[in-house]
Amino acid sequence: MSEGTVAIASDHAGPSMKADLKAALEERGFTVLDLGTDGPESVDYPDFGKAVGEKVAGGDAQLGIVICGTGIGISIAANRIPGVRAAVCHDATSARLAREHNDANVMALGARLIGPEVALDCLDAFVSTAFSGGEAAARGTASVQRVCSHVDDNRGNDAGQ
Repeated sequence: MSEGTVAIASDHAGPSMKADLKAALEERGFTVLDLGTDGPESVDYPDFGKAVGEKVAGGDAQLGIVICGTGIGISIAANRIPGVRAAVCHDATSARLAREHNDANVMALGARLIGPEVALDCLDAFVSTAFSGGEAAARGTASVQRVCSHVDDNRGNDAGQ
């Protein structure tokens, strides 16, 4: 895993927010893999959720950030990649708890729901918080992994395809 590397992408709703977060990450010393998009032309958010998810699951990035209008659709797409734990975050508390309690490795943001200040607060909380690793949290993440494996097995292992 590349320590200090963050993959980031957005659909057409989030290029401005993505640019702000990318600059903030670079100012904090992170290497940023910018996977698009950069303009307001309509694009399909699942492609960008998948791209970030693959970078995180493949070990090319330690963390990922995905942005669409609400954060919901792109988080669903990212979560289809085995090994990705994407969480929609609306404030610094949800970002911190996503990392601390759920070991989230991808943060999803809604560019139409939160402003740039809140997005930066989420970013700071997400990248500065480690998984607590406590018994309850570890049990919870293991349970999620078990459920996901069961679901993937029942689908013929088509997750992320």
